[in-house]
Amino acid sequence: MNRILAIASLSTLLMAGTALADTTLKLVEVITSPERTETLKGIVKTFEDANPGTKVEIISLPWNQAFEKFATMVSAGETPDVVEMPDTWLALYANNGALESLEPYLAKWEYTSGLTARALEMGRSVKNTAYMLPYGFYLRAMFYNKKLLSEAGVAEPPKTLDEFKAASEKVSKLPGKSGYCMRGGPGGLNGWVMFGATMAGDNTFFKEDGTSTFADEGWVKGISYLIDLYKSGLAPKDSVNWGFNEIVGGFYSGTCAFLDQDPDALISIAERMKPEDYGVAPFPKGPAGKAFPTIGYGGWSMFANSEHKDLAWNLIATLEAPDGNIAWNKRIGALPIHTAAEKDPFYASEQFKGWFEELADPDVVPTVMPTHLEEFAFFKDSLVINTSQKALLGEITPEDLAKEWADYLTAAQQKFLAAK
Repeated sequence: MNRILAIASLSTLLMAGTALADTTLKLVEVITSPERTETLKGIVKTFEDANPGTKVEIISLPWNQAFEKFATMVSAGETPDVVEMPDTWLALYANNGALESLEPYLAKWEYTSGLTARALEMGRSVKNTAYMLPYGFYLRAMFYNKKLLSEAGVAEPPKTLDEFKAASEKVSKLPGKSGYCMRGGPGGLNGWVMFGATMAGDNTFFKEDGTSTFADEGWVKGISYLIDLYKSGLAPKDSVNWGFNEIVGGFYSGTCAFLDQDPDALISIAERMKPEDYGVAPFPKGPAGKAFPTIGYGGWSMFANSEHKDLAWNLIATLEAPDGNIAWNKRIGALPIHTAAEKDPFYASEQFKGWFEELADPDVVPTVMPTHLEEFAFFKDSLVINTSQKALLGEITPEDLAKEWADYLTAAQQKFLAAK
């Protein structure tokens, strides 16, 4: 009998060990690059080492097709345990019940008290519930090529939109050079919003009744300003199709002198340009003396149907703890979520001067996109690209563009208000 019990016990232990070894978490990243993925793998290994028998399968989606590819995965029931969640997708997946609330975990997490207020605020942007924990912030500022500006006779980076246009005109007179690395393709909405709001002197997206402001005179002027830059030859002709990689490449190759981007562009630029050859300045101000650079964020979310929620949280906690988070943000170029990061020498470097100047200037207002709308992800990743390219190519007018965007967002916002 003892022998039988011993064999049964051993069998049970072996089965348990097999089950443990077979525990696999699926993690999807959607803002990808080879360097970024390698950094992610390193942090994930820390989690795997601390959780023997648990493996993490990393699925990397190319950003330009990530929205459609991930939506297809979800529709097919191929949901991950943990997903990299862009701010523009959060409302869509949180409002349809796909995401798990992280509030119970944050209430017990040792590092919650050290998070910046902005991190918690943005993580709770849907139903005041943390369906995502941001890992970092992407604040736009203006990169400038010091050599090109000097060759063009421009003494300093532009402080206003008028100066920006004048500097772009001078640079564009140099053979084979353009002023502005325009993002006319995927991810281009930020530029339209920044120039639109800065020209309008106001970053309010909606009136009290839910009507979008995109068709208002000030916003139309900003949209027209950007279209005129392109039509006047102050941006490369093929920039109508440019996404992130193309605009960053256009800058570090010396094709164009200006690039509005987040700190993540520093990764490629710093590898290819000498520090003395470029700088980062605050986004130029408009007629009202204000500038409205966009601030976005990405984070980690847990799917509600995960069969391993505690392990999924432990994975998120490893990614978001100070050591992992600061290492991650140094690689991807975002501003980290922990107050302790402010003491890190990396963020005190000259490279980050432009962003911290923006944060310190009361006339520079970081602008959060209306990501609370379920329809925003489609608006940003599909509608905006298609219609803005038509406007740049002269197929529709700036007024037509503004009206189409306003009509779409008005319907979305009024639907949102009616459901409150």
